Amino acid sequence: MYVGTLSFDLLLGDVRSLKEKRSVVRPIVAELQRKYSVSAAEVENMDLHRRAGIGIAMVSADAAHLTDVLDRCERLVAARPEVELLSVRRRFHGEDD
Repeated sequence: MYVGTLSFDLLLGDVRSLKEKRSVVRPIVAELQRKYSVSAAEVENMDLHRRAGIGIAMVSADAAHLTDVLDRCERLVAARPEVELLSVRRRFHGEDD
């Protein structure tokens, strides 16, 4: 069994309130969940309206499949024009850990 996680630190564009922030972050989280069957949620910077932290986790029996899905998730978030991807932190836990 392999477990992989991604943590995204995002800078949001022209957002002036927490309500506007939700309208940007929620569709990203929903798309990640729908397209890649990962667990995803907003996990950091909940009280800041121009910053967001999104966390993703996935469990797989195959390390190559896990890496492929996490790479696709990272590309999806990086390609969103309404956010700037400041950093990505990837963690990978295998059977030897």
